[in-house]
Parts: sequence; C-alpha cells; structure tokens
Amino acid sequence: MSWRKETRRAERGYHHGNLKEALLQAALGLIAEKGAAGFTFADAARMAGVSAAAPYRHFRDRDELLSSIAQRGFEQFEARLTAAWDDGRPDTVTAFERVGRAYLAFAREEPAFYNAMFESGLPVDANPALQAASERAFNIIRAAAERLAALAPPGTPRPPAMMMALHIWSMAHGVASLFSRGDAARRKLPMSPDELLEAEVLIYLRGLGFPTDRRPPAKGAEPPPVPPEASSGSGVPPGGPWGKPK
Repeated sequence: MSWRKETRRAERGYHHGNLKEALLQAALGLIAEKGAAGFTFADAARMAGVSAAAPYRHFRDRDELLSSIAQRGFEQFEARLTAAWDDGRPDTVTAFERVGRAYLAFAREEPAFYNAMFESGLPVDANPALQAASERAFNIIRAAAERLAALAPPGTPRPPAMMMALHIWSMAHGVASLFSRGDAARRKLPMSPDELLEAEVLIYLRGLGFPTDRRPPAKGAEPPPVPPEASSGSGVPPGGPWGKPK
C-alpha cells in the first residue's frame, strides 16, 4: 500500500507542470529560512511537493541545484549593476555611487540569492556557467574602477585598476554582508549602509589622490598639483609603490 502511494507521488512529480522552476523556488525559500547550508535535496523536493527522487530528473545533486540558484542570482545582480552604472553617466563618481547603492539593495532585497552566491561554499570555478555569470557581474565593478583610474592626474601614484576594483568590491561586500542583509544577522547602524559605503569609497579615493569633487572646475582654475612623491628626485619610484600608472 505504501509503495503504491509513493509511486503515485512520483508520477505526480514526473508530470509536474514546471518541476525545475518549482524546485528552484522551493530551494530559495529554504535558503531564506535556513541559509544555503541548512537544507537537503530531499527538503527541496518535499517543499516542491514531489518525491525525493523527482529532483534528479533536473539536477545531479544539491550542489547543482544551488549552483543554478547562484547563477540566476548573479544574472540578476549583473542586470542591476549594469542599470546603476549606466555607462558612467552623468559622471563617473555619481554613477559609481549608484553601483554601490545597487549592490547593497540587492543584498537587502534578495538575501536568499545573495546567500547562495556568496555564502554557500560552492566552488565557482567548478561550474563554467556560474563562473561566467559571476565574472560578468564583477566586470561592471571593474569597468567602473577603470573609469575611476582614468580620473587620476598624470603621474599620480595609484594601484592598477584591477586592484582598485577588488578593493572597492571588498568594501561593498563587507558593508552588504554585515549591515545591509535582509535577515536577522543584519547589524544595527547609526547611519544607513549606503551612507557608510559612500563615505568609505570617497575616503579611499581621496587617500589615493583622486579628485572626487563632481563640480566642474572654474574657468582659468589651476590644475591640481602633482603629489611630491611623483616628482623626480624623490625616494619613491615613478608611479609610486604600485608601479607606473596604466
């Protein structure tokens, strides 16, 4: 009798209208409730209302299911960052501030995707599609860092654009993970996460000598002075500790 019940349940799973999507949504709900490490493949099947064997028709195992969720998350993340960046309009610093706000908003509004993307422990490079989606999202930050690097006056010491992208990504990710999450782990702040990240990035850029004032210079204004470290005869190699600006 029990075997027949299980068979009927399996048949219902097999004829599920959209089993793959149902499993993805079930797993997202479980991640939001328990975290990426807090559920099993069988839990996802049960949440989707199918037999424990049914998910294997679409996913090799739980990790493949998580990878699909993380890939979808990175695709949505990329779309948000791309829209926020808007090819650097109306100016680079303003556009980059929008990217930072979009990063924090995604972590706050899509905590299950964010958890699957960054906290599941999945080896991203083991899944080519997931790795490609992750790289496309990061490339928005890298493109913004390259534009920021171009703002440096000639001869100003600065790290390579790739290093700048990693520095700024680390800041955004740190604020998002600690203060802008949409779950109970979110810490309380006397200011908004957006304000915190904006201040961090501006302090970082000013510390490297980048102009961050978006007001157009007055006509006839003197160009910014070249830092003494960049002048010849100093004890610092041309281009500073990161090498010649590229």
